[in-house]
This record gives sequence, structure tokens and C-alpha cells, in this order.
Amino acid sequence: MSRVYLVEDHQIMRDGLRALLEARGHTVVGESADPTQALADLLRLEPEVLLLDLNLGGRSGLELQAELQRRHLPVRTVVLTMSAQPHQVVEAMQLGVSAYVLKGSPASELMQAIELAVKGKKFLGANVADLALDALTQPDADPLNLLSPRERQTILMVVQGKSSAAIGATLHLSPKTVATYRCRLMKKLGVSDVPSLVRLAVRHKLIDADDTLATY
Repeated sequence: MSRVYLVEDHQIMRDGLRALLEARGHTVVGESADPTQALADLLRLEPEVLLLDLNLGGRSGLELQAELQRRHLPVRTVVLTMSAQPHQVVEAMQLGVSAYVLKGSPASELMQAIELAVKGKKFLGANVADLALDALTQPDADPLNLLSPRERQTILMVVQGKSSAAIGATLHLSPKTVATYRCRLMKKLGVSDVPSLVRLAVRHKLIDADDTLATY
């Protein structure tokens, strides 16, 4: 069986996953809710499999995956998420994840994903293949596909009304770097102000209208 590391921002989910994995013979070598801490642990613990959520309380699991890809770490990533957004499926696969499973799927599906990942094979859970196909057959439908994982995190916090300083503190970046990301992503998306950015984010379902500031 494999050595697994968990990245999930809900403790109750981590506890449940740990119990499930250990009952099936896997060893959970560590866990975290924070991508920065997770990266340090992955470098130290060298697990075979990373079980990764994408929504981590203001940060994205894809940010961590992009860093793993950049460093050429051998860990196999299995995404386990609520996100059924086609662009996220495609982006995850482009960043080298081995499997993509939706939360709510049977435990047997997750176990199959982990087993295949360890063998170096790819796996898409039920309905996920259709999501990927939708995104690939309509490449221009969602301009957010143009954004990198870090830019996607930046836009999410910008439209929630967070300042460059607050965003920088969350992403461990200087306010100047955040401002650069902000200008670059707005240029990519063809918008010139924050209200336009908010409307675009709502229209393409990056956020719900209720998540935006009332002033927008």
C-alpha cells in the first residue's frame, strides 16, 4: 500500500480520509490545510501520493500543484474536490495531476484513483471526463482559462474586496508583487476596473454574486 499526504482545509474531512485510507492499508504520513506548510512537508516526508483539495480557504490547491510540477517532485497527485468546474479539471491535468475525483463519489472510486496513480496511470472520476471534454471543446468560452493558478487566487481575493497588503499576507507576497499580478490578470481579461472584474468573475462562476462586496 502507499504512503499518502493529505491537503484539506476541513479537519473533519482529514480525520475521515485518514480513517478510510488506513482502513484500506494505506499510511497517512502527514496532513495540512496550508499549501506552504504542505510543500515543506512533502519535501521532507516524500510520500508516494498527495491527496489534494482545490479550495483551501482563500488559496488554491493548484498553486501547490504548480510548485510541485516546477520542482519535478515525484509525488503523484490525486485531486479530491467539490469543484466541478470544467476549466479546473483541465488546468489540474495540465499541471500533471494523476487523478481528479469529486467529493461525494464512492470510496471505491477514490481507492481506484490512488491505486492507478501509484502505478503512474491517469484517472478521472465519474462525470469528470465529460467536464474536461466540455472545456477542451470550448477553449474560448471562459477567459479565466487564461489565468495561472496564482492569478486565479489573486482575482478571487480582489473581487472579495481584499487589499493588496491583505492578499500579499495570505499568499506570502509583497504588495508590489500582488499589484503586478492584479494588473497582469486584468490586462489578460480585458477589464479596466474592479467592478468589471467582479462582473466577469460572477458571470463565469468563479464566485457567487453573494460573495462580492455590496459596493460592487
